[in-house]
Amino acid sequence: MLAQQFTVYPAVDVLEGRVVRLEQGRRESVTVEGGDPVAAATSFAARGASWLHLVDLDGAFSGTPDLELVHRVAAVGPPVQVGGGYRSTELVSAALEAGAARVLVGTAAVDETFLHAAVERYGSRLAVAVDARDGKVAVGGWARSAATTPRSLAQRCAATGVARLVVTATRRDGTLAGPDLALLEDVLAAGLPVIAAGGISSLGDLNALRELGCEGAVVGSAIWRGRFRLADAVSLEA
Repeated sequence: MLAQQFTVYPAVDVLEGRVVRLEQGRRESVTVEGGDPVAAATSFAARGASWLHLVDLDGAFSGTPDLELVHRVAAVGPPVQVGGGYRSTELVSAALEAGAARVLVGTAAVDETFLHAAVERYGSRLAVAVDARDGKVAVGGWARSAATTPRSLAQRCAATGVARLVVTATRRDGTLAGPDLALLEDVLAAGLPVIAAGGISSLGDLNALRELGCEGAVVGSAIWRGRFRLADAVSLEA
Protein backbone atom coordinates (compact mmCIF):
# COMPACT_ATOMS: atom_id res chain seq x y z
CA MET A 1 0.00 0.00 0.00
CA LEU A 2 1.74 3.15 -1.22
CA ALA A 3 1.53 6.04 1.24
CA GLN A 4 -0.26 9.01 -0.36
CA GLN A 5 2.03 11.47 1.39
CA PHE A 6 5.54 10.64 2.55
CA THR A 7 7.71 12.90 4.70
CA VAL A 8 11.43 12.60 5.45
CA TYR A 9 12.47 13.74 8.93
CA PRO A 10 16.22 14.37 9.31
CA ALA A 11 17.23 13.59 12.88
CA VAL A 12 18.82 16.10 15.22
CA ASP A 13 19.68 13.95 18.25
CA VAL A 14 21.33 16.03 20.96
CA LEU A 15 23.53 14.81 23.81
CA GLU A 16 25.35 17.25 26.10
CA GLY A 17 24.76 20.11 23.68
CA ARG A 18 26.04 18.43 20.52
CA VAL A 19 24.44 16.46 17.73
CA VAL A 20 25.26 12.76 17.88
CA ARG A 21 24.12 9.41 16.62
CA LEU A 22 24.01 6.55 19.10
CA GLU A 23 24.10 2.87 18.22
CA GLN A 24 20.97 1.17 19.61
CA GLY A 25 20.38 4.19 21.86
CA ARG A 26 23.34 3.40 24.12
CA ARG A 27 24.76 6.57 25.64
CA GLU A 28 28.30 5.19 25.53
CA SER A 29 28.06 4.28 21.82
CA VAL A 30 28.40 7.57 19.95
CA THR A 31 28.90 6.82 16.25
CA VAL A 32 28.53 10.32 14.77
CA GLU A 33 29.60 13.73 16.04
CA GLY A 34 27.49 16.36 14.31
CA GLY A 35 28.34 19.59 16.10
CA ASP A 36 25.92 22.36 17.01
CA PRO A 37 22.18 21.51 16.90
CA VAL A 38 21.08 24.83 15.40
CA ALA A 39 23.78 24.62 12.72
CA ALA A 40 22.66 21.07 11.87
CA ALA A 41 19.01 22.10 11.72
CA THR A 42 19.89 25.07 9.52
CA SER A 43 21.86 22.83 7.16
CA PHE A 44 18.97 20.38 6.90
CA ALA A 45 16.53 23.20 6.19
CA ALA A 46 18.81 24.55 3.47
CA ARG A 47 18.83 21.11 1.84
CA GLY A 48 15.06 21.00 1.63
CA ALA A 49 13.86 19.39 4.86
CA SER A 50 10.14 20.03 5.31
CA TRP A 51 10.22 18.77 8.92
CA LEU A 52 12.90 18.21 11.57
CA HIS A 53 13.03 15.44 14.17
CA LEU A 54 14.63 16.71 17.39
CA VAL A 55 15.42 14.27 20.19
CA ASP A 56 16.82 15.50 23.49
CA LEU A 57 18.81 12.46 24.56
CA ASP A 58 19.71 14.00 27.91
CA GLY A 59 16.01 14.59 28.48
CA ALA A 60 15.21 11.01 27.50
CA PHE A 61 17.64 9.67 30.08
CA SER A 62 16.76 12.16 32.85
CA GLY A 63 13.10 12.94 32.19
CA THR A 64 13.89 16.67 32.12
CA PRO A 65 14.00 17.95 28.52
CA ASP A 66 15.77 21.17 27.51
CA LEU A 67 13.03 23.57 26.40
CA GLU A 68 15.52 26.23 25.34
CA LEU A 69 16.93 23.72 22.85
CA VAL A 70 13.42 23.28 21.43
CA HIS A 71 13.05 27.04 21.09
CA ARG A 72 16.39 27.46 19.30
CA VAL A 73 15.83 24.62 16.82
CA ALA A 74 12.20 25.58 16.15
CA ALA A 75 13.35 29.10 15.28
CA VAL A 76 15.27 27.72 12.28
CA GLY A 77 12.06 27.45 10.27
CA PRO A 78 10.75 23.98 9.38
CA PRO A 79 8.19 22.49 11.79
CA VAL A 80 9.82 20.35 14.45
CA GLN A 81 8.63 17.18 16.13
CA VAL A 82 10.38 16.79 19.46
CA GLY A 83 10.94 13.88 21.81
CA GLY A 84 13.02 12.90 24.78
CA GLY A 85 11.67 13.00 28.31
CA TYR A 86 8.16 14.36 27.76
CA ARG A 87 6.38 12.45 30.52
CA SER A 88 3.79 14.97 31.74
CA THR A 89 1.19 17.23 30.15
CA GLU A 90 3.04 20.20 31.66
CA LEU A 91 6.17 19.33 29.70
CA VAL A 92 4.21 18.69 26.50
CA SER A 93 2.55 22.10 26.84
CA ALA A 94 5.90 23.75 27.51
CA ALA A 95 7.44 22.21 24.39
CA LEU A 96 4.55 23.43 22.24
CA GLU A 97 4.86 26.88 23.75
CA ALA A 98 8.60 26.79 22.98
CA GLY A 99 7.80 26.30 19.30
CA ALA A 100 7.45 22.57 18.71
CA ALA A 101 4.85 21.61 16.14
CA ARG A 102 4.45 18.07 17.50
CA VAL A 103 5.57 16.35 20.69
CA LEU A 104 6.41 12.66 21.01
CA VAL A 105 5.56 10.78 24.17
CA GLY A 106 6.87 7.28 24.75
CA THR A 107 7.32 6.25 28.37
CA ALA A 108 4.26 8.24 29.47
CA ALA A 109 2.09 6.72 26.74
CA VAL A 110 2.15 3.34 28.48
CA ASP A 111 -0.01 4.99 31.17
CA GLU A 112 -3.57 4.85 29.81
CA THR A 113 -4.78 7.69 32.04
CA PHE A 114 -2.06 9.99 30.77
CA LEU A 115 -2.64 8.95 27.18
CA HIS A 116 -6.37 9.71 27.27
CA ALA A 117 -5.77 13.12 28.87
CA ALA A 118 -2.99 14.04 26.44
CA VAL A 119 -4.93 13.04 23.32
CA GLU A 120 -7.95 15.01 24.46
CA ARG A 121 -5.82 18.06 25.16
CA TYR A 122 -3.36 18.09 22.25
CA GLY A 123 -4.98 16.17 19.38
CA SER A 124 -2.75 15.96 16.32
CA ARG A 125 0.04 17.89 18.04
CA LEU A 126 0.76 14.72 20.00
CA ALA A 127 2.34 11.54 18.62
CA VAL A 128 3.26 8.35 20.42
CA ALA A 129 6.76 6.93 20.15
CA VAL A 130 6.59 3.15 19.94
CA ASP A 131 10.16 2.10 20.69
CA ALA A 132 10.39 -1.63 20.05
CA ARG A 133 13.01 -3.94 21.47
CA ASP A 134 12.86 -7.74 21.48
CA GLY A 135 9.09 -7.80 21.10
CA LYS A 136 8.37 -5.31 23.89
CA VAL A 137 8.13 -1.53 24.20
CA ALA A 138 11.32 0.11 25.53
CA VAL A 139 10.83 2.97 28.00
CA GLY A 140 12.88 5.27 30.23
CA GLY A 141 15.33 6.31 27.53
CA TRP A 142 15.26 2.70 26.27
CA ALA A 143 16.82 1.61 29.57
CA ARG A 144 14.08 -0.91 30.41
CA SER A 145 11.16 -2.73 28.81
CA ALA A 146 7.46 -2.38 29.56
CA ALA A 147 5.18 -5.40 29.63
CA THR A 148 3.27 -4.30 26.54
CA THR A 149 4.07 -5.20 22.94
CA PRO A 150 4.39 -2.68 20.10
CA ARG A 151 1.22 -3.97 18.45
CA SER A 152 -0.85 -3.82 21.64
CA LEU A 153 0.34 -0.27 22.34
CA ALA A 154 -0.53 0.69 18.77
CA GLN A 155 -4.00 -0.79 19.15
CA ARG A 156 -4.50 1.09 22.42
CA CYS A 157 -3.37 4.29 20.73
CA ALA A 158 -5.84 3.74 17.89
CA ALA A 159 -8.67 3.19 20.36
CA THR A 160 -7.70 6.34 22.26
CA GLY A 161 -7.60 8.58 19.19
CA VAL A 162 -3.84 9.11 18.83
CA ALA A 163 -3.08 10.86 15.54
CA ARG A 164 0.11 8.99 14.58
CA LEU A 165 2.94 6.80 15.77
CA VAL A 166 6.71 7.05 15.43
CA VAL A 167 7.92 3.46 15.45
CA THR A 168 11.59 2.77 16.15
CA ALA A 169 13.34 -0.57 15.88
CA THR A 170 15.79 0.17 18.68
CA ARG A 171 18.13 -2.73 17.93
CA ARG A 172 18.66 -1.28 14.45
CA ASP A 173 18.88 2.39 15.40
CA GLY A 174 22.20 3.84 14.29
CA THR A 175 23.31 0.56 12.70
CA LEU A 176 22.39 1.13 9.03
CA ALA A 177 21.12 -2.47 9.04
CA GLY A 178 17.86 -1.65 7.24
CA PRO A 179 14.39 -1.04 8.66
CA ASP A 180 12.42 -3.73 10.48
CA LEU A 181 9.61 -4.17 7.96
CA ALA A 182 7.95 -6.98 9.91
CA LEU A 183 7.68 -4.78 13.00
CA LEU A 184 6.28 -1.91 10.97
CA GLU A 185 3.75 -4.11 9.17
CA ASP A 186 2.59 -5.47 12.53
CA VAL A 187 2.10 -1.98 13.97
CA LEU A 188 0.48 -0.62 10.80
CA ALA A 189 -2.24 -3.23 11.28
CA ALA A 190 -3.62 -1.02 14.08
CA GLY A 191 -4.67 1.46 11.39
CA LEU A 192 -2.73 4.55 12.44
CA PRO A 193 -0.30 6.61 10.35
CA VAL A 194 3.27 5.47 11.07
CA ILE A 195 6.60 7.27 10.82
CA ALA A 196 9.38 4.68 10.72
CA ALA A 197 12.79 4.94 12.36
CA GLY A 198 15.77 2.70 12.93
CA GLY A 199 18.26 1.18 10.51
CA ILE A 200 17.42 3.17 7.37
CA SER A 201 20.48 3.12 5.12
CA SER A 202 19.42 3.81 1.54
CA LEU A 203 16.91 5.45 -0.75
CA GLY A 204 15.68 1.93 -1.45
CA ASP A 205 14.82 1.57 2.23
CA LEU A 206 12.79 4.77 2.05
CA ASN A 207 10.93 3.52 -1.01
CA ALA A 208 10.23 0.22 0.75
CA LEU A 209 8.79 2.08 3.73
CA ARG A 210 6.61 4.19 1.50
CA GLU A 211 5.36 1.12 -0.36
CA LEU A 212 4.61 -0.58 2.96
CA GLY A 213 2.31 2.32 3.83
CA CYS A 214 4.39 4.38 6.25
CA GLU A 215 3.67 8.09 6.06
CA GLY A 216 7.28 9.07 6.72
CA ALA A 217 10.70 8.09 7.98
CA VAL A 218 13.32 9.47 10.33
CA VAL A 219 16.78 9.50 8.74
CA GLY A 220 19.90 9.95 10.81
CA SER A 221 23.09 7.97 10.37
CA ALA A 222 22.54 7.47 6.64
CA ILE A 223 22.60 11.23 6.09
CA TRP A 224 25.53 11.88 8.39
CA ARG A 225 27.56 9.06 6.85
CA GLY A 226 26.79 10.04 3.28
CA ARG A 227 24.78 6.98 2.27
CA PHE A 228 22.48 9.30 0.31
CA ARG A 229 21.86 13.02 -0.05
CA LEU A 230 19.06 14.59 1.94
CA ALA A 231 17.91 16.40 -1.21
CA ASP A 232 17.42 13.05 -2.95
CA ALA A 233 15.50 11.69 0.03
CA VAL A 234 13.27 14.75 0.14
CA SER A 235 12.52 14.30 -3.58
CA LEU A 236 10.60 11.14 -2.61
CA GLU A 237 8.01 13.32 -0.89
CA ALA A 238 6.67 14.53 -4.24
